Formats: sequence, structure tokens, C-alpha cells
Amino acid sequence: MTPGIFLDPVAIAIVFGGTLLATALRTPAPELVRAVAALRVLARRRFSATPLLEQIVAQDRIARRHGAMALDRSVIADPDVAAGIAGVVDGATPEAIAADLEARRRARIERHLGAADCWAAAAEAAPAMGMVGTLVGLVVMFTRMSDPTAIGGAMAVALLATLYGALVANLIAMPIAARLRAAARVEATERQRLVAPLIALAVREAPRMTGVSTLRATAA
Repeated sequence: MTPGIFLDPVAIAIVFGGTLLATALRTPAPELVRAVAALRVLARRRFSATPLLEQIVAQDRIARRHGAMALDRSVIADPDVAAGIAGVVDGATPEAIAADLEARRRARIERHLGAADCWAAAAEAAPAMGMVGTLVGLVVMFTRMSDPTAIGGAMAVALLATLYGALVANLIAMPIAARLRAAARVEATERQRLVAPLIALAVREAPRMTGVSTLRATAA
């Protein structure tokens, strides 16, 4: 038995093409793009907030020594930490910074879950497309009963389409969706750890920043 007997271009086109079309019809284009881009997350280690916490501690030391305005020159790659530090520099209230961080965290969760839902939709569509391929193969077989040479090919399409649908759903799409959801939960939990130190920094620097704002207003 050779692996080539399990390859049928018609069954592949029906299952993979149909699954892609069904998923595209059910999912907005931006979420489709994010779902494909999210595949690179699977190759990474799970998100940890520890390096970002260390960066916040370093920013805290800078603020203690040189004032919060010195933080404006810092280069911060993470958007949430950068937004929190920018809020401190701009003199935003701790409540406003906390609300902004929470809004960012929830938006990120929604984006991640949208990508996972896209793959879950593909897992739902694949077995149905396999059944479509099976029906197509059976129709072809019954319409060509007078030609014994065509029956085998039609039966192969019918059986392999069901096989492809089951494999795509259970070995590709659903595992990807499950892993993306798990990664989203981990990142959401880890990013929650960033809020307290950023708020603590904002609370400590608030009186100083209020004084700076008052001096600016007086000078103006």
C-alpha cells in the first residue's frame, strides 16, 4: 500500500476549498487575516509579563532619580506599557491609566478570541465539506454504473472526502483553535500583572506632574 492512494485532487479541492470558502463567508476579512497571522504565535513560548515588569521597575528607578518627564525619552516596544508610561508623563490620573489599560487588555482578548473562533469555524465546516464530497462521489458513481472503470474513482472521492474532512477538523483546525484560546487566556492573565506597578508609578508621580502642569500654566 502506497501513500499515493490516499491522495485525490477532487476530494482535496472539495474539502479544502469548501472549508476555506465556508470560513471566509462566516468571518469578516480582518479576522481572517488575524487568524492566519496568529499561526506564528503557536511557535512561540507562552507570553510572560516578567520582562515587562522588569522594564517597569527600570522606568520607576528613572522616574525616582530624574522625574517622570525623563520617561518621555524611553523606548518601549510593548504598546500597553508604552501607553501606561505615556499616561504618567502626560499627568493622567491613575484611574484614567487603569481604564485605558483595561480597555487595551479587553480589546486584545477580543482579537485573540476572534482568531480562535475563525479556526473553530473551519473545524465545523470541514466535516460538512467532507460529506459534500461524499455525496458528489456517490452521485458520480450512480450516474456511471454502466462504466466499471469510473466506479472506483468516484468511490475514492466519496470515501477520501470524508477522511479529509475528519482530519482537517480534528488534527488541524480544532487543535489550532484550542491552542490560540489557551494562549489568549495566558496573555490576558499575565498582562493583568502590569496594571498594579503602572498605577503605583502614576500615583507616586501624580503630585509632581500636577506641580509641573501648574508651573506651565503660570508661565503661559
